[in-house]
Amino acid sequence: MELLAQVSEATGVPADLLSGCLPALTSAAGTGRLPGREEITAFRALGGKAAERGVPLRSLADACLLAAERSTTAAPPSVFAALRRIIAAYADGYEDAQHRALRRAEEARREFVDDLLQGRAERLAERAERFGLGLAESYVVTVARPAAASPDLAATADRIERALVARFGGRNVLVAAREGMLVCVAPGSLTAASGEFTYHVRGALPPGWRVGVGRPHRGPGGVVASYREAVGAIETGDRLGLRPPVLKAADLLVFPVLLRDREAIEDLVDSVLSPLREARGGPEPLLETLEAVFAAQGNQTAAARRLGVSTRAVTYRLERVRRLTGFSPDDPTQRFTLETAVLGARLLGWPGGRGR
Repeated sequence: MELLAQVSEATGVPADLLSGCLPALTSAAGTGRLPGREEITAFRALGGKAAERGVPLRSLADACLLAAERSTTAAPPSVFAALRRIIAAYADGYEDAQHRALRRAEEARREFVDDLLQGRAERLAERAERFGLGLAESYVVTVARPAAASPDLAATADRIERALVARFGGRNVLVAAREGMLVCVAPGSLTAASGEFTYHVRGALPPGWRVGVGRPHRGPGGVVASYREAVGAIETGDRLGLRPPVLKAADLLVFPVLLRDREAIEDLVDSVLSPLREARGGPEPLLETLEAVFAAQGNQTAAARRLGVSTRAVTYRLERVRRLTGFSPDDPTQRFTLETAVLGARLLGWPGGRGR
């Protein structure tokens, strides 16, 4: 017991973690017997306890070596063989305990991210502190959707978070994989975070990805609101066939307003655009032409390049729209009505969806 206390004091390793080490070494020196299965299992358990208590593995190995040095004068080969088994068992148990701790931390992180983005407020602020988030301030959520399912999305999220932490510091930035997407939560005051996240998304994901950026909102409920806006921006981009890969909810506020009174927008689409069903080839070519002209600020030559047709074809199609609907994109008032109706058609999935 005196030797055990000396080794413990010299290395800083608690004596109870070394309790089986001296008898095993003494037995190996005297009889040549190596530690058996039960002893190895006990050493693995002690290694796990050392990890849980924060005792460094190096200190544990040093204590074993010191015990061997002080307990034997002329150590036979069996002592070194026993020592190898003991240290290996300690290390196995230590690593197992670390892996379990990592799995628990990852599970806690996943649960926190799910609760945060769904607005489940049970001890949310307290748990947020563990991940470096102070939910009293405003946060912006940025969401990246890959072009196809990615099995390595969690690893990608981890790499991007490390890159963001390296630039902005360890607090107040969280990146996670959720529902097949990458999610970045950052303070609204950290205006470069969304751009930096997008930069790393561009390098990590194959072409075809799309990013949505929510607006800054305050508190736990604000994170939920910003997340929903970011996802909504991506969905709106899909429905409208928008080309930019990065879409900001702040730039798309008109679309939720349009859909808020669904009955009114359905009536507008039916009233203005239903005559286009009579066009040869259906309404789709005419809708595409209107979208291109509106995107080009009325420049028919630019719209023709965008569509890959002649300027004459664009002029002809616009005349067909005027004759069928009675609305002309050249008239400022009629242009607004026509453009709103086209946007509403895309949001409703017309003519394939509602609008019949």
